[in-house]
Amino acid sequence: MSIEVNNESGVEVDEQRMIALAGHVLAAMDVNPLAELSLIVVDEDHMAELHEKWMGEPGPTDVLSFPMDELRPGGGARGDGEGPVDPALLGDVVLCPTVAERQAAEAGHSTQDELDLLLTHGILHLLGYDHAEPEEHKEMFGLQAKLLEEWRDR
Repeated sequence: MSIEVNNESGVEVDEQRMIALAGHVLAAMDVNPLAELSLIVVDEDHMAELHEKWMGEPGPTDVLSFPMDELRPGGGARGDGEGPVDPALLGDVVLCPTVAERQAAEAGHSTQDELDLLLTHGILHLLGYDHAEPEEHKEMFGLQAKLLEEWRDR
């Protein structure tokens, strides 16, 4: 996997942990090992701009995902086991650590745990998962919990 981190936030984050977790999630999801992923860490002003521009919502959010290549069986990042699977540029996951810090305090866990959750959530969005409908929500959040549990138990 090619996983790059660009920290533009001014806040220190554990970039190596982010790369390792992203690698874990991508491997567990059977993503082509030649796939590329970009992780961008931004401040609240930048996140608010992105949130408004792309989601039409005011203020900063915790995580946004911007998929690049179409993920399809037999080509793209994941395959169906038949034929060649081409490497793909998955896209960008954008995280805002100061929003994550506030959410972590409200949830009663560490900022690192919140960032782990948000990173996993963002990658699942890149892979086509969503949570708009109840069944989608159940599937995505169940998978997210499973991936994070495997990560913590490694």
